[in-house]
Amino acid sequence: MAATLSARLSGIRKDAIRRALATFKGVEHRLENLGYVDGVEYVNDSKATNVDSCWYALESMKKPTVLILGGKDKGNDYTQIEQLVRDKCTALVYMGLHNEKLHAFFDGMGKPVADALSMREALEKCRSFARPGDVVLLSPCCASFDLFKSYEDRGDQMKAIVKEWQQQ
Repeated sequence: MAATLSARLSGIRKDAIRRALATFKGVEHRLENLGYVDGVEYVNDSKATNVDSCWYALESMKKPTVLILGGKDKGNDYTQIEQLVRDKCTALVYMGLHNEKLHAFFDGMGKPVADALSMREALEKCRSFARPGDVVLLSPCCASFDLFKSYEDRGDQMKAIVKEWQQQ
């Protein structure tokens, strides 16, 4: 919206702005839509390495959501996303070596939960929880360095697996 307003104030015509917005692809690893598998939408938000970023991702979800979170915790306080998880998430998959804090905070919500030590394992567990019309969202709140080289590596692994499933 800020870019659109700035463009209008600069005298750029509405039709030119509309064309530019229609072709905008978005930012890789930030709410990146990967498409559908078996009627379930997959969204890569691997860049969400803090709770605030995950809050924005969850806030934007309009469908029942299976959330993948976890990794190297940076002293996170998950209170900020607690209500969004209660309202929007149908299941949680914790991906990381040390998920004790996630279990302590979220398990009492009564939602299905699972642990995973790889992206493939996380996505397979999400696939078992998700139903057609749902979304699987990777928005981990945490750094990637316990299982991955970087948040890009984490997101790229998700993209490769989803693409593989789409080709089956």
